[in-house]
Amino acid sequence: MFASSFRSEALTRVLAGLLWAGSALALDPSLDASQYGHTAWRTRDGFANGPVLAFAQTPDGYLWLGTEFGLVRFDGVRAIPWVPPRGARLPHDHVRALLAARDGVLWIGTLSGLASWDGRSLATHPAFDDRSINALVEDRDRTLWVGAHTLKGGLVCAIRGAATECDGGDGTLGNAITSLYEDSKGVLWAAGRDRMWRWKPGPRNSLPGILDSLQALSESAPGTMVVARPAGLARIAEDRVVPYPLPGTSIKLSPTALLRDREGALWIGTRDRGLLHVHRGRTDAFTRADGLSGDWVGRLFEDREGNIWVTTLDGLDRFRALAAATHAKPQGVLAPAGSVLATRDGILVSTRFGLQLGREGRMVQLDVRGLPKPGVASLFEDRRGRIWLGSQSGVGYIEHGAYRSLEDVPGGYIDSFAEDRDGNLWVAHRERGLLRIAPDGQIAWNDMGQRTRRRLAADPVRGGIWIGDFLGGLTHFVDGRIAASYSVRDGFGKGRIKQVSVAGDGTVWAATDGGLSRIKDGRIATLDKHGGLPCDNVNWMIEDAEHAWWIHTACGLARIARGELDNWSAAADAGKAPRRIVTTVLDRPDGVQSVAFLGSYEPHAARSGDGKLWFVSDGGLMVVDPRDLRLNKLPPPVYVEGIVADRKPYEASSGVRLPPQVRDLAIEYTATSLVAPEKMQFKYRLEGRDRDWNDAGNRRQAFYTDLEPGDYRFRVIAANNSGMWNEQGATLEFSVAPAYWQTWWFRALCIAALVALLWALYRWRVRQIAREFSMTLDARVAERTRIARELHDTLLQGFHGVLLRFQTVLELLPHRASEAKQTLASTIEQAAAAITEGRDAVQGLRASTTETNDLAESIQTFADELAAEGGGEVELGMEVLGVPRPLHPIVRDEIFRIASEALRNAFRHAGARRIEVALRYDERRLRVGVRDDGRGIAPEVLSAGGREGHFGLHGMRERARLIGGKLTVWSAAQAGTEVELAVPAANAYAVAARVESAA
Repeated sequence: MFASSFRSEALTRVLAGLLWAGSALALDPSLDASQYGHTAWRTRDGFANGPVLAFAQTPDGYLWLGTEFGLVRFDGVRAIPWVPPRGARLPHDHVRALLAARDGVLWIGTLSGLASWDGRSLATHPAFDDRSINALVEDRDRTLWVGAHTLKGGLVCAIRGAATECDGGDGTLGNAITSLYEDSKGVLWAAGRDRMWRWKPGPRNSLPGILDSLQALSESAPGTMVVARPAGLARIAEDRVVPYPLPGTSIKLSPTALLRDREGALWIGTRDRGLLHVHRGRTDAFTRADGLSGDWVGRLFEDREGNIWVTTLDGLDRFRALAAATHAKPQGVLAPAGSVLATRDGILVSTRFGLQLGREGRMVQLDVRGLPKPGVASLFEDRRGRIWLGSQSGVGYIEHGAYRSLEDVPGGYIDSFAEDRDGNLWVAHRERGLLRIAPDGQIAWNDMGQRTRRRLAADPVRGGIWIGDFLGGLTHFVDGRIAASYSVRDGFGKGRIKQVSVAGDGTVWAATDGGLSRIKDGRIATLDKHGGLPCDNVNWMIEDAEHAWWIHTACGLARIARGELDNWSAAADAGKAPRRIVTTVLDRPDGVQSVAFLGSYEPHAARSGDGKLWFVSDGGLMVVDPRDLRLNKLPPPVYVEGIVADRKPYEASSGVRLPPQVRDLAIEYTATSLVAPEKMQFKYRLEGRDRDWNDAGNRRQAFYTDLEPGDYRFRVIAANNSGMWNEQGATLEFSVAPAYWQTWWFRALCIAALVALLWALYRWRVRQIAREFSMTLDARVAERTRIARELHDTLLQGFHGVLLRFQTVLELLPHRASEAKQTLASTIEQAAAAITEGRDAVQGLRASTTETNDLAESIQTFADELAAEGGGEVELGMEVLGVPRPLHPIVRDEIFRIASEALRNAFRHAGARRIEVALRYDERRLRVGVRDDGRGIAPEVLSAGGREGHFGLHGMRERARLIGGKLTVWSAAQAGTEVELAVPAANAYAVAARVESAA
């Protein structure tokens, strides 16, 4: 899972080389350990399972910690136990020594063997099986030296490539080799429990000494070896071991670990006195009482960023450089400072116990003749070099080493001093108002009315002084009158005015609760958090030697470059909306203690002759060197550590293929800057999803939900605690597999199916249109056929009868004229009837044939007409069975036509004597039967469906099919003919069924 930590890309190697090359952020050797930034991780808080026994930092920036329970990898925020690759394991979980070689390989010395990890595979070295590894050193020739002990004695081995050479193991090197060290001159030293050896170069020689520590060798200066013995420190001088006294202290100690940092300070771990720090000829201590995790110190380590790491029995500690150093009681500041003043002699500080002067990083009590114990006071240095003090003890000044008090001025809260261009000294007295002390000593009071704190500043251009009221508002006081006045209503910063300053060009600046207000030529502009300050509440401002401005706010100390402030001011002068300025902010991780409100006395900040900025705080006196802010200029290496998809972890290697339907995705990343990892900033972007960078702050995870299938590229960049960005950052390519319904082939099938469906719908619609057209044609053909039937059954039959009459007349004309005349008259009547019947047939094409819905009555009427036409020679019988029901008009007409054709054939062609008609209404069907006793139909005609050229039987069958009925014709020679029509009830009684259903 940690293979990505050892990537071999060129950028990582080059960057690692640069980071190892020099001291970018070393600790200031002039400071005590308590003045560095300190952080403790305690075992009882769950940091590790046990004490840390060894350190190493690999080129990727990770800190590796050896414990009794294995390896832990630490990025400054997360301590993650290291798990060997599958199928591999360490010789023993108890790790005693670690070394990160220059080629990036991590060497791991355990209680019973040696292993190496190159980021991909773990290798063990059989030559060291069952041997306890105590020390690992890589010399300048890249030879790896191993110090160990076996059952037979101490052992020193050199590993050069694949070759291993060992000395000892037979008692000649004592019972153990506990420490190895290569000094600044290239000399390799080896130490055992009872002797030391100068191992190389030159002939090997030994020195007496009792050492039982795993880090017992170091240097106090280049070439000066210091050794830790149970009885105290010693140094090696001309092949002798002599005591090494600690400067500035005579305490007895039992040292356990030694480390010389890159700035030359010596760090000493002890058994019971915590940590000692030797620097610039003095020694200071840092113990459990000061915040150290424990007083028993085991190992010391300096990382590539200059941090000092300390292990104790109870945890892990880090000391790092701060941009702002605090001077408190250990540095001689007797109590929290009330005001600070940069004088010609140095930094002067007023405390509750008197005045102190800063010299060489230490505060000393100021001895002045006649100086009362003023407590905290406001301070001021006039143009004559006199130091003025205003406190509860009164108002006075120091001159020529003596203090002189102004007897006529009572003590009280003296909030501020100012000296105008005419030499008048102005004093803001909270109870009495405004006091003016003329150059000749004359004193005048101006009662300002309301008792409140006031801040004063002289105006070098217009004369007089500016008065900032603690209740709000700013007034220009000249020659005893108010020349100008500004308040919140004029656009001035709201709330308390805590400092007033006037520049050489007459521009007025005021620190307020609502921001930094500026007045020039009557125009007011206020810089607040919306303009670039970390917050609105401003306590004071000061200009450094480079003309940059430092603004102390309730949430940090902001530095504004001169160009930024000039651009902002120019926009304000032009009446334009000023753009947001760029600031460098120092806050608590940088050592700056910010408060919302400082004490009454001032000044609160001063610039000393060496350019350093001094300011008061709750913890003492703080100092910032603008020329050396101890900024971390090393861009942090950035790594993607892993992916967790739906709670399942995946290794962070490019080409990771995640399963389909990933809902919750977490990408873990980090950057290995160990200075102030809690202040690091991250930005990330998922190409293929995010349009722009996401600002993650110091969060080290990116979260995504419901990613679509596809290929993605995750990018993350980071900035260290000083805002130095690694713009290249780290990348990780991965993909989300599609579910089957998200694949291209499934989508293609869906598209094909949709196309096929559309095609089927199109074809169905075409067929529907064709069917409708065909039905229309069929309807037209059926209508024509119907017309043919109607004409056949009416008009043609009528004219056929007329034709027969004409034939009869033709036969009668020559012989029987009177009878022919009578027949002709009858024929004319029949022709008229045929015409009427034809007209009725045409009318029947548009309406029902029968005028009533009584089918039996219609058939009876038609049969009577036929019988009358035939002379009444045929006997007609009519029978109706069942209850008559209303019939569908079309069905009724078709049944009537079929029955009429059957009756007509029986009357005219059958030669029948009796014709019977039967109608049967039942639940299942309607039956109509016509039976006669005539000559019958010839078999060939019956089988052919009718005579050729005649439409009687054909028409009857077609009508039966149209109404869904079945027509049956039975006939035999001289036995008559029977025609039966059966129509389903659903067709015949449709209207009746709907009527009944509706009822």
